[in-house]
Amino acid sequence: MPFTRLAPAADIAPERSLAVQHGGMSLLICHSGGAFFVVANQCSHAQEPLACGRVRGGMIACPVHGARFDLATGDALGPPAKDAIARYQARVTDGWIEADLPI
Repeated sequence: MPFTRLAPAADIAPERSLAVQHGGMSLLICHSGGAFFVVANQCSHAQEPLACGRVRGGMIACPVHGARFDLATGDALGPPAKDAIARYQARVTDGWIEADLPI
């Protein structure tokens, strides 16, 4: 898949996230452990936005019920979520975060 430019890397401080919209998709760019991750901005448990969730140690916690997800794999790390969230390969090119989003 082609990589899509989403946001300047400088806009996202370590252990923070930024919600973006692209092609009708709500995405969350997370900066954790020196790496950038792009995941769906929706908890698999209650379909609530993950934006404003706590980003720490390569994980994000849903701000509503506390479900945690691995940012590298999208896997749910414990209840109440059981299902993974969508994740997309991310890279930084010329200071911009890009992701391999479906066309």
